[in-house]
Amino acid sequence: MASYLRLVWRTQRVVMEPANLYELADAQLPMILTFWHGQHFLTPFLVRPYHRAKVMISRSADADVNAIAAEALGIGAVRGSGAQGRDFRTKGGFNATLEMIRHLGEGTNVAMTADVPKISRIAGLGVVTIAKHSGRPIYPVAIATSRRIIARSWDKSAIHLPFGRAAVVAGDGVRVAADAGPEELEAARREVQRQLEVATARAEELVGRPEEARALARKGAVEAPATAARTGDTAPAPSRNG
Repeated sequence: MASYLRLVWRTQRVVMEPANLYELADAQLPMILTFWHGQHFLTPFLVRPYHRAKVMISRSADADVNAIAAEALGIGAVRGSGAQGRDFRTKGGFNATLEMIRHLGEGTNVAMTADVPKISRIAGLGVVTIAKHSGRPIYPVAIATSRRIIARSWDKSAIHLPFGRAAVVAGDGVRVAADAGPEELEAARREVQRQLEVATARAEELVGRPEEARALARKGAVEAPATAARTGDTAPAPSRNG
């Protein structure tokens, strides 16, 4: 899988927005990179050799291949995922959250999907919780390719094909105050959602799918339901000593 993804990336004509993406990003390190589930396969190639990075990957058997491929591409894996209710701890979400915060404190960038578990393209509270307790900025990013197959999965994963065009679009970034309460966390979650929707629409436009970009833009104009945050991958507030 890792070899195939290398082939795909090396045969793409890549455009980035903003054009000085790395210059802007390097001034904000370490950061939290977030993206929609299903757009994640090419994100390891955004990491430059001097970047240290970890990615959160679920403990499910299906995700094992993703973890192995990420490590083969030089990205360490933190195993755990969001869940609802008491399943949050059994699926490793609490420990993974603490580990992500620790890595950020040590200067390592972290990456994770933004979606509520098993609910595609609705941002949960997991990523903003990590931002609150680490003090590091969130940067939403979207990747699209001109040649792809859409999988019949809950996240409609894009199976990228070689020899095409790729677009990488980053949002303006989101910061979360250390003393943010529930309302501030919800506002940050909604802003992550908005920036991911805008970035995804722009990436689709750049690779030659203006109709899909317009459809995504229309969808983004309808605000995500407030209940999404309550059913999301919300982490219990970790202790600053923990």
